Amino acid sequence: MKIGIFDSGLGGLIIAKAIQKAMPQYDYVYLGDTKRVPYGNRSHEAVFEFTKEGIDFLFKKENCAIVIVACNTASARALRRIQQEYLVEYNATRKVMGESERKILGVLIPTAEEAAKYKRVGILATTGTVNSNTFLTEIKKINLKRKKDLQNPLLVEEGAGGGDLKKNHLALKGTPPQKGGENHFTTRVFQNSAPMLVPLIEEGEKELAFQFIKKYLKPFTTKKLDALVLGCTHYPFYKNEIKKVLGPKVKIISQDEIIPKKLKEYFAKHTEVSKKLSQKKTAKILVTDITPRVKELSQKWFGKNTKVELIRL
Repeated sequence: MKIGIFDSGLGGLIIAKAIQKAMPQYDYVYLGDTKRVPYGNRSHEAVFEFTKEGIDFLFKKENCAIVIVACNTASARALRRIQQEYLVEYNATRKVMGESERKILGVLIPTAEEAAKYKRVGILATTGTVNSNTFLTEIKKINLKRKKDLQNPLLVEEGAGGGDLKKNHLALKGTPPQKGGENHFTTRVFQNSAPMLVPLIEEGEKELAFQFIKKYLKPFTTKKLDALVLGCTHYPFYKNEIKKVLGPKVKIISQDEIIPKKLKEYFAKHTEVSKKLSQKKTAKILVTDITPRVKELSQKWFGKNTKVELIRL
């Protein structure tokens, strides 16, 4: 059985490559829904349906034991419902047929766990992820668990599209103390959406993108950030440009650096999953629309002989 990785487009290829590099022995299937990218401006129901279709394909057609939902919008808007509804029904049906259980994991919670280590955190994400407030909710849970005795609120400021950040107050408790700042027990989280970055990345655009990057990061530049979360699997494509704008003092939290380690830890704890995985060192790239950019990146990261296959969901 294989490891499946699902994303709305080609951004998840970064995650796939990083996971394969950390655990090269396994067999991988990447499915990018390039025909319907981006998911960030879609309704909750559309994101749920698209994600469910992708996961169902990876389970039934590609025999994946586990699927990583690399898309943050899908993780934010659809993952919990898919785990509670679709996966429960799927596993119950397959159990009757004598098949083993399948697993579905997201990328958002491991990223929130890393973000919660810092005092002043920015979150750059799609409009859908920002509006869902899922990062904020998960950081809240982590902070409450770590410091139940703290009484200081978490001040959340959120905005969209590079404009002025609007204030919202949530009664959240702080993270462990961080160095610097006026209150060592107050965590501040700042959100901003970057709706144009995914389309620009899908087209391989750099020069025009930098103007948008500066626009989307501008609200963060006065916030004295300790860290910035790249809350979309596409955004690591512009990691260097983002670092250039924010400077060396801001830690960039990038999922391609987090998820492989977390998945490796998961397999160590859940040997009932890892022992089912085949180990032939193969990688398959599936997409719903073949674009030159997908071909270019697939061959660059997975070898010149890598074939990109067109599938229909």
